[in-house]
Amino acid sequence: MEIPPLIQIGSVLSADEMRRYSRHLALPDISKIGQERLKKSKVLCIGAGGLGSPVLMYLAAAGVGTLGVVDFDVVDETNLQRQIIHGQNDVGKSKAHSARASILEINPFINVVVHDVELSTLNAIEILSQYDLIIDGSDNFATRYLVNDAAVLLGKPCIWGSIYRFDGQASVFWADYGPCYRCLHPQPAVNVANCAEAGVLGVLCASIGAIQATEAIKIITGVGSPLIGTLMIYNALEMSFEKIHINKDPLCVLCGENPTQFGLLDDYASFCATAIDNELSVFELRELLERSQDYLLVDVREPYEFDMMHIPGSMLMPLGGFLDGSALAAVPKDKEIILYCKVGIRSATALDILKAAGHSRVRHVSGGIVAWLENIDPHLGAH
Repeated sequence: MEIPPLIQIGSVLSADEMRRYSRHLALPDISKIGQERLKKSKVLCIGAGGLGSPVLMYLAAAGVGTLGVVDFDVVDETNLQRQIIHGQNDVGKSKAHSARASILEINPFINVVVHDVELSTLNAIEILSQYDLIIDGSDNFATRYLVNDAAVLLGKPCIWGSIYRFDGQASVFWADYGPCYRCLHPQPAVNVANCAEAGVLGVLCASIGAIQATEAIKIITGVGSPLIGTLMIYNALEMSFEKIHINKDPLCVLCGENPTQFGLLDDYASFCATAIDNELSVFELRELLERSQDYLLVDVREPYEFDMMHIPGSMLMPLGGFLDGSALAAVPKDKEIILYCKVGIRSATALDILKAAGHSRVRHVSGGIVAWLENIDPHLGAH
């Protein structure tokens, strides 16, 4: 989808800036006009951590005129494996202020605004309203829903990214042109562990952060086709990229045809906590498989993954069929539906879609087949 430039009229470049950005100026699609648009733009990055680090550093180098940084955390030594905007001497310091120092070292021609606060219902609208574009580099669902809701209410584009172990995802949510984050995840997928619990490949942050920064430049300058209505999925171990189309949900409470939410929620943490009833552990699944027949176990991974290994008794129904609606007719409503995938991300997405389609008895497996291998049947792959 091609869209007009977010910034129509840019700011005049100085002679020093012309030299600095000469490689951009040499690109016909960006040229001097595009670089002036970048200079005029104001971009807010939520988080100065794993994703925020490459996003902020590359947008600073690219010449985005104003960069806002929201982060109330401090630098910890465990962050340094992936949060490359910080160094050893920054341990114990504010992440937002540490990021600002690194940004200005990269490019002293830009303005950096520090928001050393916890983003909340009380301040989100006021902070986000100061910027043209939002980049979500947060690591928890409560913040993701808060950022999405505020961006939709303000009519701002939001570039979202997520990382987990060796997998990453990215998309652009902009209700003016396509779906919002709630269209993809009507309910939170609370089963996904954070980086401290599950681990994350450090360089994965650079891959997904670079995609987010690229999308920001494209939207600001109007070049290329942004990831609006598209979910980009990256697997670092297989070095594979997959694109999945995301439809705008007509039933979305925020951007649908008949919205029912017209402001921010009072408590996003409580909202995310309510989704725990939709999941079951691999131990609960084992008990279910041993004693019950009134269920359908569905593997939403891809056929090649299913062929490599799958939980006995499961049926393959790839996530793509849920996203485009083609699989819904094959899912019975008179049985409990148990969904699983590799780690729980895709199954949570399929669960949201089934819930929206009227299936009331749906759960998904916390940790997916990885948790099954680790806790129930470590020899499954050899079967």
